[in-house]
Amino acid sequence: MATAPSPDFATVADGYAAYSRGGRGRLRHDITARRVLAELGDRTARVLDVGCGDGEMVLRLAGSGHHVTGVEKSPDMLASARQRVAAVPDIAGRVTLTRGDVYSLPFDDASFDAVVCHGVVMYLPDSAAPVASLARLVAPGGILSILTKNQLAVGVREALRGQYESARAQIETGQAASTGNLGLRTRGDSPGHLDHLAADCGLTPLTWQGVRIFHDHRDDWTPAEEEYQAALATEWAASTRSPYRELGRLVHAVARRETVS
Repeated sequence: MATAPSPDFATVADGYAAYSRGGRGRLRHDITARRVLAELGDRTARVLDVGCGDGEMVLRLAGSGHHVTGVEKSPDMLASARQRVAAVPDIAGRVTLTRGDVYSLPFDDASFDAVVCHGVVMYLPDSAAPVASLARLVAPGGILSILTKNQLAVGVREALRGQYESARAQIETGQAASTGNLGLRTRGDSPGHLDHLAADCGLTPLTWQGVRIFHDHRDDWTPAEEEYQAALATEWAASTRSPYRELGRLVHAVARRETVS
């Protein structure tokens, strides 16, 4: 499968870590982890996290008892993930971290009960090849979880920030590309397109979620815990309901490979 260029996330590692600690980043990680864990149920699962970054989702999934393989292209980000995992000895035995790329994953077909790829596809020039590369690794009964930029919500963040010229340009043209908070160019997908790609790979699309519907524009949002939990509950309630979910900055598309009877 042909490869395509992707940015080196080591250049934005500090910014990403700060984002993950803030309210906006926590919403992303909490909502997606909650959904993945709910789909896995009570079983102990084999999970692949492609583009695992500094290990945020690896820690969450392994901390829930699952066996997690994290793949990361950036050596510096991978080193950060190793340090974070090593700092939690209780989970270290359930985690494998390796350097790799979404286009050339060295695993057999149907090797994992869950394949997650969050915050990666939006930086790549196309979604079809990455989705196909990920989908082949999903075992019967397993899920594919992709989080990327939501094309339906282009211009919403900018409008709420008062950046009206940029918002109008995106809204009037329907453009899916813009520069994100980390200073990197991102490309959007519609939920329907992601569902179509999953179906083409033999998976059954499940209910998709909109992520960060009400709080995406709040860069400096560092809420107290009570406020954060209330915000999280509200975002979760809206994440699967239209018309709210269409306004989420991110789309969380989930699909399942049916078991063979």
